[in-house]
Amino acid sequence: MNLSADEAVDVLRAAGEPTRLRILALLALEELSVMELSGILEQSQPRVSRHLKLMSEAGLIERFPDGAWVFYRLPAEGPRRKLADAVLDLLNETGQPDRDFQRLETVRGERETNAAAYFERIAPRWDEIRSLYVPETSVEAAVERAAGPGPFERVVDLGTGSGRMLTLLGRKAKMSIGLDLSQQMLNIARSNVSRAGLEKVELRHGDIFATRLPTHSADLVVVHQVLHYLSDPAAAVAEAARLVATGGRLLIVDFAPHALEFLRAEHQHRRLGFSDEEIVRWLDEAGLHCAQPIALEPDKEGLTVKIWTGERKQAAKRDAA
Repeated sequence: MNLSADEAVDVLRAAGEPTRLRILALLALEELSVMELSGILEQSQPRVSRHLKLMSEAGLIERFPDGAWVFYRLPAEGPRRKLADAVLDLLNETGQPDRDFQRLETVRGERETNAAAYFERIAPRWDEIRSLYVPETSVEAAVERAAGPGPFERVVDLGTGSGRMLTLLGRKAKMSIGLDLSQQMLNIARSNVSRAGLEKVELRHGDIFATRLPTHSADLVVVHQVLHYLSDPAAAVAEAARLVATGGRLLIVDFAPHALEFLRAEHQHRRLGFSDEEIVRWLDEAGLHCAQPIALEPDKEGLTVKIWTGERKQAAKRDAA
């Protein structure tokens, strides 16, 4: 669906200011909060919020609250996204100053440093901390049901942490791969995998955004309690989906939306859960069909764990001539 002339003018008018163009260029790279944009642009939060409000009203960017924070991103597709991309292409050709991108890299570096320090600090207690949210036995039983009986040619666990998903599903796989950015976590995973008696398991230091694994190379990919730490969860879902073979599955295990801000402050959670609509859209954009999500309510007050299953369907067979 194309824009009318009036709609196109409204969108261009919303973009037609230097700070807003800078914001567009930053949001083309990843979703950002008002606070982060304010720091990168070196402008007050009220001023930045005003720009964001005008751009949101024109449909040029998307606004979504997450607990006490509000994040912004470019639309995934559609005529307004195409118009934004065209404007940004022109900016790139005219030599857009890179000071904003340098500050963005600083923000990313601070995030990575804080996250790395956190994971190194809590690595020995990782499974204990996870158990605070919902009984792990219930989650693992649901994961096994969602994964299916197997056997699997290859299981890939992205952000493997202590390797629990590998020890849970590895016996059903001919071979398994676990990726994580934390060497301390990988050391713990190696110990757990060895203790479980699993031999055909490969543990790699790797990035969930760029796994370097072959396309359509795994019939089961797992992203277990990882997305809420990430600056660009949609990109991680896209990379995970890329790995899923025809007939294979992607399991995403994470929290439903909640308002426990202490998890952001004390445990490096960037996002306070995800809605079904958000995850289903990301899976659809990645070419996967989403089965009915599974919701696991806590026994007492706490967090609800959700399991989303994305499937890469077999191509329909044509009738013989």
